[in-house]
Parts: sequence; C-alpha cells; structure tokens
Amino acid sequence: MGNSDYLDRLIDKDALRRYLERTLGPAEHLEIEYHREGHSNETLFLEWGDRDLVLRRPPAGSTADSAHDVLREYRVIDALQETNVPVPRTVSGCEDRSVIGSDFYLMERCRGDVLRDEEPDRFATPQFRGTLSERLIDVIADIHTLDPASVGLEELGYPDGYTERQVDRWIDQLEWATERTDAERSVPLAWDVADWLREHVPDEYDHALVHGDYKLDNVMFAPGTPPELVAVFDWEMSTRGDPSMDLGWFLVYWPDDGDPSYGDPFASELQMQPGYPSRRELIDRYETRTGRTFRNQRFYRTFGAFKMVSACEMMYRRYLEGNADNESYPRMRERVPKLAERAYGILDGKEPL
Repeated sequence: MGNSDYLDRLIDKDALRRYLERTLGPAEHLEIEYHREGHSNETLFLEWGDRDLVLRRPPAGSTADSAHDVLREYRVIDALQETNVPVPRTVSGCEDRSVIGSDFYLMERCRGDVLRDEEPDRFATPQFRGTLSERLIDVIADIHTLDPASVGLEELGYPDGYTERQVDRWIDQLEWATERTDAERSVPLAWDVADWLREHVPDEYDHALVHGDYKLDNVMFAPGTPPELVAVFDWEMSTRGDPSMDLGWFLVYWPDDGDPSYGDPFASELQMQPGYPSRRELIDRYETRTGRTFRNQRFYRTFGAFKMVSACEMMYRRYLEGNADNESYPRMRERVPKLAERAYGILDGKEPL
C-alpha cells in the first residue's frame, strides 16, 4: 500500500477544505503532508493559506479505541494552554465523523527538534545534554504537580483504581492483538509478565495528572541554545491517575551503563554519551522537585516494558490486516519477543534502577 493510498484513507481533502473554510475562513490553497514518524495516532501537516497546522486523527481501520482518543488529547492540551507545561497552541476539535471519517483536531505547528536516535550538533556537549535532561524531567514533574481542578480537568478520568485498570487494559490490548498475530508466532513470555503484574499491583499510589506516553521523542526542543523544551506532544492517553506509571514508561527508554542487551530495538544509545544523567539521577531530581518518592519501581518499570510489548503487538496486528503504512510495523514479528524478554528481565532484577 503506497503512501498516497493510505493518505486517501485518512483524509477526504474536499471535505476537509470545506471544514477549514467554515472554521478558519477561506484560503488560497490546502497542502497535506503525512508525517510518518508517529506510532499511535496519525499526524498530518497542513498548509492552509499562510497557516501551518497539524491534524491529529486515529489510524485507519480497526484499532483498540482507548489507545487512540484524539478528542481527549485535544481537551487536555487546550486546558494546559496557559500553564507552565509547554504544549502546542490548539485551533479546533471536531467530533463530526462525516468530515474525514473520524474524530480529529487541529493545532498550530511547532518548530524545533524532536530527539530520537541522534541529537542536534548544538546540544552535543556534556553541559547541554545535562540541561536537556533536567528540563525533560522537570516538565514531567510539573505535569504531576499541577492541580487538575485549576485548569478544568477535575473530572478527567477516574484516578481510583487507575493502576489496576491500566494493567488490565494493556493485557486486554495484547489479547486483542494476539487474536490475529498468534497465527504468525506466539510470545508466551509476555503472558508470564502479565501474570506477575496482576499479582504485584501496588495497594496505594498517588493521584495526579498523568501524560500516559511521556518520553524523549514526544517532546520538542526549540532552535538555539541552551536547550529549551517548547512542546509536549501525544496526550491521547492522558488522565488523572498514578504518576509513577509515567515514570516507569519514561525510564524504559532511558538506558544505563551495565544494562543487559536483549537486542532491544527501542533502546537508543543517545543517552549513553557524556553528560546524560543516569536513571537514578533523573529520579532523584524528580523526587526533589515533586516531594514524592518513586516506590515500587520494579513494578512500574516492568509495566512500562510490558506496555511496550502490547503496543508493538498491536502495531503488528494492524500491519497484518493492512491498516498501517509504516515500515517498522512488520518488524514487530521479531521485536516483540525481544521486548517481552526485556520486560521479564526487569521484573527479575536484571536491569536495576
């Protein structure tokens, strides 16, 4: 399936043009570019006259709906506009599925760098790597210490029972994915991790606004130096819940010296360079800034790795059913078993904080 074919499934250009005219006023041209880097909701860059916009919508085809709630994402970003949490400027949200076939929203396009496997040359010093990392952990601390009621999010989600529901939800996501993928190959170790998680859910945990997918490549840094974090993206799983769930997920993407190798395709070597702090140093800074202690860290980090297993297996099902146009998705056949091995290694104490 080519890029243009999949884009046609995502957008009815004429219907979108009419919506933009009604919502933003007329413009001389509409240009649409499909952004291929995302792995959850779809991101499209729009030029509407002289305005640079971003459109977010769920993937085409069958999905696990709770993982692709773009209007929740819009509501949260819109609520955070005037806070010290950096988010893109919102434009409009649309729940009329007759426009492009799904819910969607528009925001202004931010400019800067998203770091994945490489860093901009301007950040390639120990000093700036340290500053970048501090800003990254400070922002998640700011999210977790924000009073949701102060921005009208006091009824977002249900924090009581959040952690138990997350475990059940991501086990359900895995079950959904394996309905199709088990015919290709099975991942029995993933179910061993699932059983352990169900048995080790903490009895008590804090309640806060949580992002749900906070990691280095879901934020943007401004042009120039010193590093300035200008936007946090991908809020579709945000809710009020257990902030330690965010930390466990974030740390899965932060390698340390001495970590065992599972051939993990999602472990970047970027943070192994001089100046990037260790996981323990990041958590120490977080605990100082929030006044919270990161308890039960083995559970939360194991869950973070399991969540990755489930998310990637969902990608594999979407690929098998022809509902994705992303070259990384077919690789999940081999990647998911390695990720499951890593999740089991964390619960087994082989990758300490």
